[in-house]
Amino acid sequence: MKDQAHDQQQASAALPSDPARRRMFQAATAVGLASAVPGMVGAAAATTRQPVKGSLDAKLKAHVKNVVVIYLENRSFNNLFANFPGTSAPLSELPAAAAAQKDRDGSVLATLPKVWGGMVPTPQNIGGKQYVLREDQIKDLPNAPFKLSDADGNPLPEAVITRDLWHVFYQNQMQINGGKNDHFVAWANSGGMVMGHYGETSKNLNLWQIAQQYTLCDNFFMAAFGGSYLNHQFLISGRVPEYFNAADTAAKRKIAVLEDGPTGTRLAVAPDSPKSALDGHPKFVNDGAITPDGYAVNTMAPPFQPSYIRPAAGGDPLLADPHDASTLPPQSYHTIGDLLSAKQVSWAWYGGAWQAALDAKGGGDKPNFQYHHQPFNYFQQFAPGTAARAAHLRDGGVGDSPISNRFLADVVAGQLPAVAFYKPQGNLNLHAGYSDVEAGDQHVANVIEHLKKSPQWKDMVVVITFDENGGWWDHVAPPKGDRWGPGSRIPAIVVSPYAKRGQVDHSFYDTTSIMRFITRLHDLPLLEGLATRNAAFAARGAMPPGDLTGTLSFRA
Repeated sequence: MKDQAHDQQQASAALPSDPARRRMFQAATAVGLASAVPGMVGAAAATTRQPVKGSLDAKLKAHVKNVVVIYLENRSFNNLFANFPGTSAPLSELPAAAAAQKDRDGSVLATLPKVWGGMVPTPQNIGGKQYVLREDQIKDLPNAPFKLSDADGNPLPEAVITRDLWHVFYQNQMQINGGKNDHFVAWANSGGMVMGHYGETSKNLNLWQIAQQYTLCDNFFMAAFGGSYLNHQFLISGRVPEYFNAADTAAKRKIAVLEDGPTGTRLAVAPDSPKSALDGHPKFVNDGAITPDGYAVNTMAPPFQPSYIRPAAGGDPLLADPHDASTLPPQSYHTIGDLLSAKQVSWAWYGGAWQAALDAKGGGDKPNFQYHHQPFNYFQQFAPGTAARAAHLRDGGVGDSPISNRFLADVVAGQLPAVAFYKPQGNLNLHAGYSDVEAGDQHVANVIEHLKKSPQWKDMVVVITFDENGGWWDHVAPPKGDRWGPGSRIPAIVVSPYAKRGQVDHSFYDTTSIMRFITRLHDLPLLEGLATRNAAFAARGAMPPGDLTGTLSFRA
């Protein structure tokens, strides 16, 4: 009870009261929240839906006791599910002209560029065969999507770790190009690689088989433009972190230089940048993490340990050096966790290898913990020493066994909280550059099997999704939202005894749909970030992202 009371106090303290923060919501939409969503002023004043007997809300509350979110990494829908049966926009039916990529001057490219730096630059031995694909081995590809393959033209095994691709805030918007999705090659650092996908071999993936059994969402988009850091923030808060005084700190050098004003969408191109994508990847005046008006949109380091910024010499060992240009100041606005705590709903974020990173005391990165994948570690209310941190930020452990994986141990014991977020360790999250598809795919299948055998399974809804596209091309245009997104299309699968079996849901969703579902299930007030997105859609007479309830079917 003491921890719950503390959490409620923290939740109240986290409500955005600083007038400066309101700048975010003024900048995010062309209209104010009050005019677009009458009667709604921030999270505190949001009305909650009251369940009616026999209504969907009543059925949700009667049948759903556990929500589990499995958050993977960096795959577009096309990359893994391009021609999944029943999708509304299969890649195989896309006209060639609609997939053709344009150069930086707007002309259609004759061919795709080389894969700058190589697709598999370091030799890897898989099944007794060596795989390496250097820059000069992949060239003169037709200007079209292509199936990832080895030097002999055979399908590239999912066990091969490819190089990483740019997946950042401004480049993602420049690649989407107003919904045309025809500048992915032009504004990539990986040349033609962005157009690659796994083709027919995707059918062998466990994720494909799981999608066939349950509900695949084929119109689900990453909530924010750009990368993992920002989309993790949107998963838990629906909004962008602040750094309003960055110009007065060492972080000044991280402020992006734009060609279209302080709230623009296009980076200023450097004078020595190659004119054509065929000649090399683009260069920018300053491809920064912070917008000119003070929002941290690309990866910044957590202010608390574990962080990739070490403590200051002689400083607090629990902090990242606050004077380092890469350290984001602690945030204090509301998260979904704060709302759940205030409602006394149990919840936890299980971070793979979290304890291993803590034990390394700021310098460790094994077994492959990713610092910017722990979004709550950016918030003052979850700082080291707080009761909220101790109660809700849990070690996910490592590997595939309930003996070493503490998330799986809670699954087996039937001790998951009402809302559980699970972030696998780095080498099991499918992120290009340091993880392969096969290992992560097998891990997810193992997790799902454990969940299905859990005592809590009968009352459970599981959402498997990816944080963002990882720079991989997708041909479906994201709906126009607010300043921050949505970005490119990504896969999402809903797994539950109540999921519609063998269905493809064509409803519009984005990452905030997960919070929308949790909000509806537990009658929570609406987070300001969600209200802002709602206002942006309302201003155009459009519906905002759905809440995933369309993926479920209740028999009673």
